[in-house]
Amino acid sequence: MKIAIMGAGAVGCYYGAMLARAGHDVTLIGRAAHVEAIRARGLLLETATRHEHLPVRATTGPEGVRGAALVLCCVKSTDTVAAGEAMAPWLAEDAVVLSLQNGVDNAERLQPVLDRPVIPTVVYVATAMGGPGHVQHHGRGELVLGPGPESERMAGLLSEAAIPAEVSDNALGALWAKLIINCAWNALSAIAQRPYGKLSRGVGVTRVMDEVVGECLAVAHACGVHIPGDVRGTVTAIATSMPNQFSSTAQDLARGRTSEIDHLNGYIVRRGEARGVATPVNRTLHALVKLLERRDETTAGA
Repeated sequence: MKIAIMGAGAVGCYYGAMLARAGHDVTLIGRAAHVEAIRARGLLLETATRHEHLPVRATTGPEGVRGAALVLCCVKSTDTVAAGEAMAPWLAEDAVVLSLQNGVDNAERLQPVLDRPVIPTVVYVATAMGGPGHVQHHGRGELVLGPGPESERMAGLLSEAAIPAEVSDNALGALWAKLIINCAWNALSAIAQRPYGKLSRGVGVTRVMDEVVGECLAVAHACGVHIPGDVRGTVTAIATSMPNQFSSTAQDLARGRTSEIDHLNGYIVRRGEARGVATPVNRTLHALVKLLERRDETTAGA
C-alpha cells in the first residue's frame, strides 16, 4: 500500500519505518535536514536489537500525500489545521487519514479541513530523533484506533507490520488517559530536563504528579468522559518502563521549539475553566513551560 506520513518527527519516522519494513511504499513529509539525510542514506531505525537503514521516499512538501491510500498525520497539535490545509488539495478521494497526535481533539479539528472522517488514534511509544534521518525506539509502540468504517482494516494492516493495533469504542477515553499521562510527565520532564526515571526520584515530584492527575480526572468527569483502566497506576509505572525517556515537551524545549503544552496542561486548564473545575497545578506547569519557551526572547530583552 502507498502510505504517507505527514510530519516525519520521531513518532512519524518510527511508524513509517515499521510500515516500510513490512513492504509498504512509504513517503515521509518532514523538515529539510531529515529529508536530505533520508534521501542520501535511507531512514535509520535504531532499536534495542537492530540498526537498519530502510528505503523510504522523503519530501518537504504536502504533495507527498498524493496518491496515498493511507495518511498518518503526526504533526504537532499546534500545526494540525495548517497541515490539514496544506495536504487537503493533494489527498486522494478515498484516502484514509489517521491522527497519531498528542491531545484529544486533533481528529475533530482535522475533519472539517479535510472534508472527510479522520480516525483518532492513541499512540503509546517512546521514540526520539538521534539526528537527521535517524529515529530511535526506546519502548512500546501500540496504537488504539477509534471506530469507523475503515478502522478494523487499518488496524489489521498495522498489526501485520508488527505494530500492535486495536479498535476501541472508547477511543476518546483512551485519548484522555494518554492526555493525563502527558500532563503528569511532560511539563516536569521539560522544566527539569530529566528523563522519567531520574525525574521520579526528585523531592515532591510524585506528589505533584498525583495532584495533576487528580485535577485531570475531575475535568474529565465534568466533561462526561470515562477514563478506562488505572491511569494513576499507569502514570507511576512509566518511571520504570521508560526510565531513560525524555518527554516530547522536554525534547522540544531542548531544541528551542514551541511545544504542545497548550494542548496538554493548557487544554486541561481551559476545559476546567469552562466546567468550573479548579486546576492550579496544571495552570502552574503550563505557565512555567510557556516561560521556558520564551526564554531566549526574555533573555534578549533583559
